[in-house]
Amino acid sequence: MEIESGSYHNTVKKESWRTVLTLAYQSLGVVYGDLSISPLYVYKSTFAEDIHHSETNEEIFGVLSFIFWTITLVPLLKYVFIVLRADDNGEGGTFALYSLLCRHARVNSLPSCQLADEQLIEYKTDSIGLSSLPQSGFAASLKSTLEKHRVLQKFLLVLALIGTCMVIGDGVLTPAISVFSAVSGVELSMAKEHHKYIELPAACIILIGLFALQHYGTHRVGFLFAPVILLWLMCISAIGVYNIFHWNPHVYQALSPYYMFKFLKKTQSRGFKSLGGILLCITGSEAMFADLGHFSQLSIKIAFTSLVYPSLILAYMGQAAYLSQHHVIESDYNIGFYVSVPEKLRWPVLVIAILAAVVGSQAIITGTFSIIKQCSALGCFPKVKIVHTSSKIHGQIYIPEINWILMILCLAVTIGFRDTKRLGNASGLAVITVMLVTTCLMSLVIVLCWHKSVFFAIAFVVFFGTIESLYFSASLIKFFEGAWVPIALSFCFLLAMCTWHYGTLKRYEFDVQNKVSVHWLLSLGQTLGIARVRGIGLIHTELVSGVPAIFSHFVTNLPAFHQVLVFLCVKSVPVPHVRPKERFLVGRIGPKQFRMYRCIVRYGYRDVHKDDIEFEGDLVCSIAEFIRSEAATAATTLETNGEDDDDDDRMAVVGTCSTYMQGIEDHYESDLDDPDKPGTSEIRSPKPKKKKSKIKKKVRFVVPETPKIEKETREELMELSEAREGGVAYIMGNVYMKASQGSGLIKRLAINVGYEFLRRNTRGPRTALTSPHASTLEVGMIYHV
Repeated sequence: MEIESGSYHNTVKKESWRTVLTLAYQSLGVVYGDLSISPLYVYKSTFAEDIHHSETNEEIFGVLSFIFWTITLVPLLKYVFIVLRADDNGEGGTFALYSLLCRHARVNSLPSCQLADEQLIEYKTDSIGLSSLPQSGFAASLKSTLEKHRVLQKFLLVLALIGTCMVIGDGVLTPAISVFSAVSGVELSMAKEHHKYIELPAACIILIGLFALQHYGTHRVGFLFAPVILLWLMCISAIGVYNIFHWNPHVYQALSPYYMFKFLKKTQSRGFKSLGGILLCITGSEAMFADLGHFSQLSIKIAFTSLVYPSLILAYMGQAAYLSQHHVIESDYNIGFYVSVPEKLRWPVLVIAILAAVVGSQAIITGTFSIIKQCSALGCFPKVKIVHTSSKIHGQIYIPEINWILMILCLAVTIGFRDTKRLGNASGLAVITVMLVTTCLMSLVIVLCWHKSVFFAIAFVVFFGTIESLYFSASLIKFFEGAWVPIALSFCFLLAMCTWHYGTLKRYEFDVQNKVSVHWLLSLGQTLGIARVRGIGLIHTELVSGVPAIFSHFVTNLPAFHQVLVFLCVKSVPVPHVRPKERFLVGRIGPKQFRMYRCIVRYGYRDVHKDDIEFEGDLVCSIAEFIRSEAATAATTLETNGEDDDDDDRMAVVGTCSTYMQGIEDHYESDLDDPDKPGTSEIRSPKPKKKKSKIKKKVRFVVPETPKIEKETREELMELSEAREGGVAYIMGNVYMKASQGSGLIKRLAINVGYEFLRRNTRGPRTALTSPHASTLEVGMIYHV
């Protein structure tokens, strides 16, 4: 997959059946790993303490009935038939729903949003084609209320962040319970006094190996994921069919909802508490929506309805059929998965179960990396190092800091709990909280984005919200029995996210209030009152208009700067991807002879940022194309959402080098270049691009020989080319923030302690630009906010 072009393959939904079936097969390993391994621990967690398996079989049949209807109503009805349709240009997950609401109701939390961003193709595209329909009276009033009240906007953001934090908590708990449950099968294969010394070390070794191998990426072994899950599903369904016909062919009668009533009537409060264990049967359902960007709606639906759903139902029915004829288990091993496996098959099934648990854990870990990247792009998480482990598979990323934090936390809960009961209580609360957040956000999407009746949204919330609230309350009752873990983890991550977001907003407000007037800058004359040296100076700023304070701070203390000045703003917009042809917004500051430009680079929250060489090439080419098109024709311009009356520069949409076939081209020199070729500063006609062999950083762009280009424009392009040869310097602000005098205690703690701690211990502004270390100059400033 090409980084710039491959990101958009998911937007094309008209695929052949062969492609759809291939994607459905591949989705087994990525999407359904977590959901498929739930039979390992559901019955064991349900019958841990709250209820007991009696001779009447009312408990086991009641649990089976709850499992069947829970899987049918939540993953099948809610996610497959409703939630999957709420994709954000092919992307899914909590932030996809929040992004949809940001665009339809203007509740965007990003401070640097512009009117020009609303002209993006992805911004205007509606996945179900309802964007042009008029809103109902209630939808219009709801939209107006959300746009007017900042408190509601902040509540919406916090709600999305709570769901995100619970996904991160699930990334800690799912590997622990999955691997531990898979390894626990050794209990039936060795003496009682020995298995306790095998389970915990084996689980820890597997978990350490799983996290230690993350930096290699999954593309090397990813082709094994789908076969492993497929083999696992065939295995549990075959064992389920065997147990049904061999032990109790009439177990299908337990699928009737009547058995749920009998179960609750007999067990009462104990049965209600056991719902926290039954809840684990839908662990991983959210992955169907969260991983939508890697596949298509149809492929995920086909995989679930044709294979995953029937396999899980057969597996749970088979376990219930076996347990209905076995009321006394001859060991301390409580009711679980392996006890229903024929004795001769236990070791092979154990191996397959461990492999399936690793695959399921890998899926949630990758999903955690992905959602943290989205949070960071939208300014809700500190800057972290993001490593793309594959140039061909979209979304394969690795975040070192998060990986090791997850590993330490995962090992801590595994060693601390040492049983599936408390691990299940913790995991269940994390899972059901994410589902509740999705239900709440979906109700708003139904009204604001789909323009459906408010009664449909109310029915959606009441029906699914009641089911999920029932499970949520059952999990919350077990707060002191393990359910406190996801709450504690989520609170810590939520506190960090809110603190970072608050500090980011305060920093941007300070930049806006203290920016330098463009008129003042132009009044200094063509040389700006300083010495202009050869090269290009990129002044990185968060502002989309005006001149940042760091520039005046720099030139005041060192009165010299580069011959070409580019005020560069790299920002994220609330869409999953920005197309290459809309990547850059380029404008001019002052007259042509000043050689000052403003360039706004727009990325979606799932876009891949290029490395420094490619970025520099695209940036210089976009400026050159802007110069050429400005002179050749009247370029289509978009006025920026100016924050100051004195900044009246206009911006033009310019794509990357690959998006225009004629005009300015980027030419990479290699050691194999002919020494007789024209020099870098010569003007050459565009020629067909050849495959590059060994690329160096020295780059030139090619100016087409055409009489349409005026002499003044050609000289400006030549000067830009020569400045590029002189080198590119990145000027960035290294800001220290302090709460201003008179600030309250909470603000002082948030800024002086929380934000500064996160800033010092996370990546700096170079992370967003991937700028080379040797060419970067940081200008230190203290902001009193």
